[in-house]
Amino acid sequence: MNKSNAQTDRAFLTKYAWLSIAAALITISLKSIAYILTDSVGLFSDAIESLINLAVAILALAVLIIAARPADEEHAYGHNKAEYFSSGAEGSLILIAALSIAYAGFQRLFSPQPLEQINLGLALSLVASLINLIVALVLLRASKRHESVTLEANAQHLLADVWTSVGIVLGVAAVAYTGWQFLDPLIAFAVALNITVTGAKIVKNSTLGLMDTALPEEDINKVKKILERYTKDDVRYHALRTRRSGVRRFVSLHILVPGKWSVKRGHQLLEKIEAEIRDSLPTVTVFTHLESLEDPRSWEDQTLDR
Repeated sequence: MNKSNAQTDRAFLTKYAWLSIAAALITISLKSIAYILTDSVGLFSDAIESLINLAVAILALAVLIIAARPADEEHAYGHNKAEYFSSGAEGSLILIAALSIAYAGFQRLFSPQPLEQINLGLALSLVASLINLIVALVLLRASKRHESVTLEANAQHLLADVWTSVGIVLGVAAVAYTGWQFLDPLIAFAVALNITVTGAKIVKNSTLGLMDTALPEEDINKVKKILERYTKDDVRYHALRTRRSGVRRFVSLHILVPGKWSVKRGHQLLEKIEAEIRDSLPTVTVFTHLESLEDPRSWEDQTLDR
């Protein structure tokens, strides 16, 4: 599949969601066994996060199927924005998991329990972490290549899970070495704090997408450089607005030309500008409006509510 097809037909992205679901099922099994063997609340928190991974992967699959649908009469701009709901829900589920882990850690802090079969439990946890790391790197690469906020959120969550698991393994090993049982619930608190930060970040990014936040400054500068090549004494522009909806970018602006220009000449100029912007930014939809330099109303027409 070439790049242009990959950007218009998004159905193939569901294979990454299936990969994430498979990884979640395997890691849930491994981490649950590790928790049962050791009775470590730290490893319990790790298993809980893997349950969240499964829920998120299933949600991502559903959202990617929706986002891949073509534009229709009710959704003239496509369904790409559905991906923001997935990442937002993922962040919310992570925050709920953090509360559950913190609660379990609080209980264990006042009722410490000796850990058992630590070596086998930690080995299983490390294997699960390696699986998550491999899947996370695959998803992260795919998210950058195909500009999917759903896959990016999933990848970032899995990476956070990997670092969490490593911290838990080191902490539980420290408990076994020192005999300090209170370290186990403290590890759970640290896990809860770490994934809270991750969840908050994912929710923030999702909210920005739903709020039609402007394109990154780098993208806007590309558009401005193109416009600067065309704007001279007799050609100006204003009312430049940008936003992003899932994989798709939107750019709109007004081009002001001398009133004596023919419609054909003005239209040809707009076609050139739009073509260059499309070549500069992938998956961009450009809206231009032609106005007369001499008409005072052209200069008033720069806000959303004229």
